[in-house]
Amino acid sequence: MDWNTRFAVDDYVFGRTASQFVVRMEPKLARKSRVLCVADGEGRNSVYLAQRGHDVSANDFSANAIAKAKKLAMEAGVVISHARVDLETWEWPKQAYDAAFAVFFQFAQPAARDRIFTELKRTVVPGGRIFLHGYTLKQLEYRTGGPPDAERLYTEDLLKDAFADCTIEVLASYEAELQEGAGHSGRSALVDLVARTRA
Repeated sequence: MDWNTRFAVDDYVFGRTASQFVVRMEPKLARKSRVLCVADGEGRNSVYLAQRGHDVSANDFSANAIAKAKKLAMEAGVVISHARVDLETWEWPKQAYDAAFAVFFQFAQPAARDRIFTELKRTVVPGGRIFLHGYTLKQLEYRTGGPPDAERLYTEDLLKDAFADCTIEVLASYEAELQEGAGHSGRSALVDLVARTRA
């Protein structure tokens, strides 16, 4: 998918309000945490976290998405460090964040996804948390968002194996109605993971 073209519209493809997952998980963060939002798109999640007093960095591959994210941050009166990166080739900072959020970044093929999972664990401090939210295989039945192929979707076993070297605090599959712009709209098959890296 050409994400830059997809984001080249006036409307916010995934809405202007934060993912329900991010809203539910934010209370787990310590005050004024250093947070990385990976593949943050148009900025809805990074803005929400910054509004709650966290020191937020956000990245995305799409220049159009970043421009919209900057506009959303300006309208909200928050400061966020934005960067245009390719997650597969980016030199991830080591132990730079207290937490990292990876919400619906299921554009990556399995090999690239595995590398990104590894880098997520390295970019947070020892004892830091990774918050991951995405679609399960059942999403192929709903087709209300997400990739159309099974290899980019998650299972609990896949995530359990990928984060076996962490302490898994939350791992849950469920279904819910999403209303997150035109991009995520309707009944959805979801999975949440919260993993804490070990010191």
